[in-house]
Amino acid sequence: MRSIDTLLQHPNVVTGVGGEPVSQPVYQSSTYILPSPELGAEIAAGYHPQRYYTRYGSPNVARIESIIADLEGADCAVAVGSGMAAIAAAVLSNVRAGDHVVAQTAHYTAALTLISEWLPRIGVTVTQVDQSDIEAFRQAIGAKTRLVYTETPTNPTMTLTDLDAVAALGRKHGAVVVTDNTFASSFNQRPHGLGVDLVVHSATKYLNGHSDVTAGVVTGARSLVEPVWEYARVHGPVLHPMEAWLLGRGLKTYALRMRRQNEAALLVAKGLSKVSGIAKVHYPGLATHPQHQLARRQMPGGFSGMLSFEVDGATAEARFEHAQGVLRRVRLCTSAVSLGGTETLITHPASMIFSHQSSNQLVAAGIVEPGLLRLSIGLEDHQDILDDLIAATTA
Repeated sequence: MRSIDTLLQHPNVVTGVGGEPVSQPVYQSSTYILPSPELGAEIAAGYHPQRYYTRYGSPNVARIESIIADLEGADCAVAVGSGMAAIAAAVLSNVRAGDHVVAQTAHYTAALTLISEWLPRIGVTVTQVDQSDIEAFRQAIGAKTRLVYTETPTNPTMTLTDLDAVAALGRKHGAVVVTDNTFASSFNQRPHGLGVDLVVHSATKYLNGHSDVTAGVVTGARSLVEPVWEYARVHGPVLHPMEAWLLGRGLKTYALRMRRQNEAALLVAKGLSKVSGIAKVHYPGLATHPQHQLARRQMPGGFSGMLSFEVDGATAEARFEHAQGVLRRVRLCTSAVSLGGTETLITHPASMIFSHQSSNQLVAAGIVEPGLLRLSIGLEDHQDILDDLIAATTA
């Protein structure tokens, strides 16, 4: 099997007869000429046609779907207009009124709202559990459980879920297991190989890697991905050709970026662990992380470019002010949400990312600490990143 570096430059995509452009053109068309009424009817009734109508698909989308499916070790993929659209499609295409869903207490902010507020509106009951407690999953999954939704490492506390164990529980009860693999990336972690049925990504993040695209993707077996595409066809979260082309361009440097970001994040995490003024660093690659051994087993490619840390302070108010001061004083790190780009980003999760969650949800997700800051490590020199953070933290 070819290495990931070769695959990204020479993807397994279908080409036509004759010369092909080295760089795929942007198929900036909303519709396609149908050669005959009979063939037109056949295409219209088929699964995910790529040269029919852009809400159904496009050549640019087909190319990145093929690449990402290979990266995840999946049969196929469906790409949509955002990571949240991918999550919604994967979840809502698999549940109906009367079903039961098991999810974690810690998830991406909009996913938490989908799980805790929108699913109950359509008659789906939800049980949320501590993702680090496999016994809690075991007790929560029952006869009516249709879907188990996981995210690992979670945003922003970098807590892990044992995917092999959760997938085994899902199989035992006939539940579809879905995992958000955005933080880990397919470079570092491949949930399908651990038994997970559907994998979702915010392709906005590491897969694209340049902070210029909003996109999402769902991968899995054809039998499970087809309903996801049908959901997307009806609800219309289109990934447009230009965005798909930009995502494809970003994927060419995916492996190079991930290696560099993995390496730099570990060095920055180790460095921050020694800084006065920082109370705690959350990074699965550190031996001090409570789930480090699980991370080593489950994330063979590396530990991601994501980490978070807590600044010190005698009171909650002092820690909040300390964290806000860091955001004001950084000069190299950019204060912005999102992640996975070439530039290092820093943000205050409780006030900037999870502002739509209730105080109880923040406590359950472990985001109540007012001194917690999240870092997405970019491609700058790791020592420059560290120096900037030390100066901003200890000033």
